[in-house]
Amino acid sequence: MASRFRSLLLTGLLACGLLAGGLPASRAAETAPDDKELSPIIEPEVARREFHEARIDTEDFEVTAFAGILGIEDFGSSPVYGARLAYHIAEWLFVEGALGMATAGKTSYEAITGTNNLSDEERNLTYYNIAVGFNLLPGEVYPSRHTTFNSDFYLIGGVGSTRFAGADRFTFNFGVGYRLLFTDSFALRIDFRDHVFNMDAAVLGQDKTSQNLELTAGLAFFF
Repeated sequence: MASRFRSLLLTGLLACGLLAGGLPASRAAETAPDDKELSPIIEPEVARREFHEARIDTEDFEVTAFAGILGIEDFGSSPVYGARLAYHIAEWLFVEGALGMATAGKTSYEAITGTNNLSDEERNLTYYNIAVGFNLLPGEVYPSRHTTFNSDFYLIGGVGSTRFAGADRFTFNFGVGYRLLFTDSFALRIDFRDHVFNMDAAVLGQDKTSQNLELTAGLAFFF
């Protein structure tokens, strides 16, 4: 009798356990939402802005016509103009040849005394140089919401020759520049450079190193 009672008790407990374990699962299956019906809580609406970006043309040559001011030490500031031809070896490196011309004014001594130490021909200054440039700090300029221009800041330096006061003078040149690309083929360049050469005593009464600062702006064409 006791064994039959224990069997009935165990059977009842087992049935209760099965019902207790299965009921939450069935309820969970009934209440679980369908994955296909899920939707994002936030639906961002971001409108992409279309713009035209000017890039350097696929060609590697760049020719520039420039004009500006050249401060010839002891002879005042004079207009300067010329041309540059550059070859872009890599995105960050280029070599450049330049030709510039200016006409020197009078020294303070000449202005005070009314004398002329140099003839009109000797006052003509012409320089030739070759330099190496390094493009640094590439950037972008946004003149409007739909237009952007590429730009870069560069360092440049080289050597050359300056014809002035009846002599050819070995010249170092170095400086900085800024290039702004309007289209794939045209760009604006602004350059600030120092042309350094020696002046002899026959011109100024003493030998000295002449620092000649130049500020120019030019239009460049890539081909």
